[in-house]
Amino acid sequence: MVGGSDLAFRFDPHFSSAANGTRVGSRGVSILRDPVHGDIELSRDELRLVDTAEFQRLRGIKQLGSASLVFPGATHTRFEHSLGTLHVCDQLLTACDKNAARDRDCRAVTADERRLLRVAALLHDVTHIPYGHNIEDQTGLLPRHDRPERFQAVLGDTELGAELQRQGLRDPVLAVLTGEGRAVPPFWQQVVSDTIDADLLDYLRRDAHYTGLELRYDRRVVEYFRIARDGRMFVDCEKNGMLREDIVSELLRVLDCRYHFSERVYYHHAKIAAGALLSRMVEMALGAGALDAARLQRMTDESLVVALEQADLGEAAANARLQRFVARYRRRALPKRVLVLPWYQNQGVQERLLETYFRPGEPGPRRAWETAMEAAARREFGHDCDVLLYCPKRRMQLKEAKTLVRFPGAGERTLPLDAFADQIPRLRDLADSYPRMWKLYVFTSLEDKAQRRRLQDLCLASLPDGCRNAFVL
Repeated sequence: MVGGSDLAFRFDPHFSSAANGTRVGSRGVSILRDPVHGDIELSRDELRLVDTAEFQRLRGIKQLGSASLVFPGATHTRFEHSLGTLHVCDQLLTACDKNAARDRDCRAVTADERRLLRVAALLHDVTHIPYGHNIEDQTGLLPRHDRPERFQAVLGDTELGAELQRQGLRDPVLAVLTGEGRAVPPFWQQVVSDTIDADLLDYLRRDAHYTGLELRYDRRVVEYFRIARDGRMFVDCEKNGMLREDIVSELLRVLDCRYHFSERVYYHHAKIAAGALLSRMVEMALGAGALDAARLQRMTDESLVVALEQADLGEAAANARLQRFVARYRRRALPKRVLVLPWYQNQGVQERLLETYFRPGEPGPRRAWETAMEAAARREFGHDCDVLLYCPKRRMQLKEAKTLVRFPGAGERTLPLDAFADQIPRLRDLADSYPRMWKLYVFTSLEDKAQRRRLQDLCLASLPDGCRNAFVL
């Protein structure tokens, strides 16, 4: 049954009970109340997809991972976000239909396309693992959640896959979500995996709601989207031969929100510390064979932490370390910052640091450095401590400027928004701001500030020449 702490059905007098406990109206539509968008409608077939084990698992995957340790209200899940993405997808398609009625150079969306794309939007995050962005995107321990093989597995020989097959949607949904198989019109993918798309427009508003941050875009931005005759979705920024600055401003506002959330939430230093702890625990379990990718795919946030609590790494010292990390995460005793190497002081050595310590699939040099620093600290202080070298992301860059737009003078051509960066100083400034968020961290379990100051000196001396620490203890 669809519902939960933040979602509740509203039924009209014509709705009747269905076998699974929900109520479905004569039109085959159920209405649920979402705290972000208000009413969201789901068809009977969509409800059957929601009721599968694979989709219900998303109730246990927090949208922002460990951000709730910083923003206590940020406990919303990928379950809610997926429903919201379906809703925004439908709004985008409705806007495209309205604009097609006014512009003969644009096309409308067929009923079959709308049915397919709503389902693709609903399922776009179904492959997410617990704390997925941290484990996959940031640390590279596993391939990204949106790899074709992940979708093929979750939508394959599963309850969800069987229901999709029954509805005749499995292959086209896979084509939309993976880009493989059959050729599809460009807007089929753009609506769920573009720069400004249904996914982004839901999670920005949802993250604002649950973190309590006043970072919002105008909902009217949805109304500006169109679909060209060649099947590409775009935003028309031209009217009567002139640039619609108001539309450009709305697009930039969305991108501004994404940047400020990155700065204030996604890369908050305490969330990064929690991520360092989590990723190291998962790394240890994967390396010892106590955890594997297939098992992670079936887990929730809580079941992952429980599995880590119970894991046997085959060696007493490793087990003790893992249990210590789990206990610290459970009680929010996050590791302390020792060094922070920001981009603006370290761009000259950034590449060397990444190639030395953070080459994907080659954790050996980083582990050796951590072990050496722990040994040095033991000699200095006479007791053990943990040292974690952590880079939350190899590259920080603006990727969110590929939405197609039509500007005056371009005729019927549509170009990516960033093609006009020279004409839009705010966009250029935004692109320049992203790399400045890059940082490399050293964390420790040491509580004593004087010892952390000494460890700071030891760590900095052991890193490549030219590294500059910005963190003052």
